[in-house]
Amino acid sequence: MSYFTPDFLIFFQDLAANNNRDWFHANKKRYEKSVREPFKVFIQALIDAATQYNADIGQITPKQAIFRIHRDIRFSKDKTPYKIQSTAIVSPYGRKKMDAPSGFYIEITPEQFRIYGGMYMVGKDDLVNVRTAITENPDTFKALYNDADFVKYFGTIQGEKNKRIPKQFKEAVQTQPLIANKQFYYYTELDLDLLFNESVVNTIMHRYQVMDKMSAFFREAIK
Repeated sequence: MSYFTPDFLIFFQDLAANNNRDWFHANKKRYEKSVREPFKVFIQALIDAATQYNADIGQITPKQAIFRIHRDIRFSKDKTPYKIQSTAIVSPYGRKKMDAPSGFYIEITPEQFRIYGGMYMVGKDDLVNVRTAITENPDTFKALYNDADFVKYFGTIQGEKNKRIPKQFKEAVQTQPLIANKQFYYYTELDLDLLFNESVVNTIMHRYQVMDKMSAFFREAIK
């Protein structure tokens, strides 16, 4: 089945050009029909599919996974009130926990369709634990990010780096620069046309299985 109509993407293109409350309120029913409800059904399908690989994911609902379209503009110079993308976290915790490498983040804009994994927001203790795991298991870690399928679909591990590294990791970082990272994330780019193809859920599940080998390393490090 096809989850979306072309208006799913067209709506966000129009919103980008008319990002104000009056326009949105005038197009609210269109938003509900073309974006909100189809995306909710789509995320439920992803939750159901991902539950086959991680039973804990089945405990969340689309409402717990999907981010609101309203932007938090309290501390932003950009005062446009609405996001111009659909996003969700399909994991046992949904959007309430963005630092757990236990699922995937999905982002769809009129220009790109991406699936993210890994650790984006890493707490102080978890960062020490991840760096320790990499230091103690360098060959395992290297094999995971050099895996042919991981490289094919995700490229490499990304993230900002700390300029100052704790003493206990200064020797290891010479041979494994990724220890300097304070984020460990990766993403795959999918064709937007896939949104309108019945194979979209299966394709995402394939990417999820590929990246979850790497994510499992991080889960083990911080448990």
